[in-house]
Amino acid sequence: MAISKRQALTAASAAAMAAAFLGLQADRPAWAEGAQSGVGRQVDNFLLADQNLLGRELYRMADDMAVVLVAYAPADAQIHADGKALSALKGPGVDVLAIDSHLGDKRAQVAADAKAAGLDMPILFDYEQLTGEALGLDRAAEVIVVDPRTWTVAYRGALAGPNGEPLAQKAIEALKAGERVALAGPPSRGGRIAFPERAHEAEFARISYAKTIAPIIQAKCATCHQPGGIGPMALNNYAQIKGFAPMIREVIRTHRMPPYLADETVGSFQDDDRLTPQQMKTLVHWIDAGAPRGAGEDPLAKVQFHAAEWPLGKPDVVLNVPPVKIPATGVMDYQHPVVANAMPEGRWMKATTFRISDRAVVHHILTGVVSENFKGDTAAESQWGASLGGYGPGRGSNIEPKDTGVWVPASGGVAFQNHYTPYGRETEEKTQMGIYFYPKGHEPKYVLRTFGIFDFSIEIPPGEEFHKETSYIEFPKDAILYGITPHAHVRGNSTQVSIIYPNGKEQMLLALPRYDFNWQYEYFLREPLKVPAGSKIVARWTYDNSQRNPRNPDPKKLVYWGEQTTEEMMATYLHYRWVDETVAHQTPEYEKMLQGNLMIGVLDDNMDGKLELAELKGGPKSPAQALKKYFALIDTNHDGALEKAELEAASKLMPRRRPAPPAAQQPASAAPGAGPAK
Repeated sequence: MAISKRQALTAASAAAMAAAFLGLQADRPAWAEGAQSGVGRQVDNFLLADQNLLGRELYRMADDMAVVLVAYAPADAQIHADGKALSALKGPGVDVLAIDSHLGDKRAQVAADAKAAGLDMPILFDYEQLTGEALGLDRAAEVIVVDPRTWTVAYRGALAGPNGEPLAQKAIEALKAGERVALAGPPSRGGRIAFPERAHEAEFARISYAKTIAPIIQAKCATCHQPGGIGPMALNNYAQIKGFAPMIREVIRTHRMPPYLADETVGSFQDDDRLTPQQMKTLVHWIDAGAPRGAGEDPLAKVQFHAAEWPLGKPDVVLNVPPVKIPATGVMDYQHPVVANAMPEGRWMKATTFRISDRAVVHHILTGVVSENFKGDTAAESQWGASLGGYGPGRGSNIEPKDTGVWVPASGGVAFQNHYTPYGRETEEKTQMGIYFYPKGHEPKYVLRTFGIFDFSIEIPPGEEFHKETSYIEFPKDAILYGITPHAHVRGNSTQVSIIYPNGKEQMLLALPRYDFNWQYEYFLREPLKVPAGSKIVARWTYDNSQRNPRNPDPKKLVYWGEQTTEEMMATYLHYRWVDETVAHQTPEYEKMLQGNLMIGVLDDNMDGKLELAELKGGPKSPAQALKKYFALIDTNHDGALEKAELEAASKLMPRRRPAPPAAQQPASAAPGAGPAK
């Protein structure tokens, strides 16, 4: 921890403050001196996932009057002795967080132990021990009271003094009263927490830049941080890396870079570009040692860095989207251009990629094929056929899993749904799309399908930091799940995607403890998952509509589903195939069956297979409002809930209309004989 010059206290003033604070005389104990144990030093920011897989970032708690950090270790006697008293420290303006740097801990084990100890607080998993090292943690049950005005340590030590003096509580009360506090308490009596890297601290300055650091940067950072890449600055030689070393350390400790958002303990994915735990520790320790240059030539200086024009190679087809001028301010309606792409015969697509000229302005791009007899320069989503993939911030390419493809029929063009968001400077966006086909005679075996779980009934109360929403889809037939793409807007806070098998067993597939709108990845499973008929894929989201969310447009607003970034979405795309569907034998009827399960899945918050009146939420445009209006008529058995059969019967009595797909929906894949996706 670096000493804050602006707030550093002299030893004399710290001692005087400690004496006044404790009511002690000249014979006060040595541990009361505020100049020791890191008191008065600044605490660096960190972001860690808690036992519920929610991301907790220290510096987002700047509106607190005090933040309390507790060193945690499972089954520790002192933790169990202090548990209820530690939990009692939290209150209005005071957050209490436990830091679990104990190696090898698992969420289920920790949750059970914390409950037994009466420890009612978020427990943050410090898997790499970087936060615990920076805080100087040593023993369980140690308490650190942080002053959010300066992010400095106001109190450090045991929960209470040797005679039961409530030292931590008194420090909190003093901060709440607006006082400056710098006090060290007696050491905690908790068990020691092992930090193996501390024994090698003297060796950090000998970490080789040439042999160790440069290869990590080249493999995990320079792919984006190079000329033509999406990174804001280049990291292509030692001088650049040295200059940005403090920033590199900070983005690693807050898990912002590399921007792969999946929790490391849930699932296993293809193309996982995260730093390994050892790489994270090596980089931070090298920077802590001053980022020494060391001996040897700079291997990065020998590389001619420049991002490829097309990362997947030259496309078979390049489409140029008409340039669009984006004003500096205001709200833009979705753009729906059609770009000519005359194809005399259908082909199987294996990949698409997008080149964006100004990434800051593009919210998303979706695509769909239009028929060869289509006339016009624009097309609504209801006129689309097969989807050719899309673009979201952080994404550039859509690559189909092995042996799967999307059928592109002979067509007159590709339709786009383009959403642009002004960001304070007038600009012009010139998007290009590259399409890659399977070679003739080497067609895929299976049809890749994409389905979106869209919950139009979301209602996010003003000021709420962790608002929960749940939706699911039940698969009517056996399927193989390849990947998951979560999507929300700037209030999206976290998401967890699970499968519940027909026997009731639940398995978590993906967890993003801190969702980031700017990095919307497709997470393809390393091993495709068998989804038996009757299984449910469940998406659980939290939304941060509080003032702690730095991207929140208006914390006082009740937020519903909407197209614009200032509104919100709850979407989870699933990429899959049907087990008994092949290119030669297609089953488009399964898609209709799946679509028929969507209404129940997105509205059934308690997941009991029925819709109660209280579950029919959402804004004026939510489908739930129509169900609420006619609830009594649809509920033919008068049991106070709508079942699937009642909904199906009601839908047959309603006027037959073909509604446009949701604004953010990618149409399901179409294939020969399947007809247009709906």
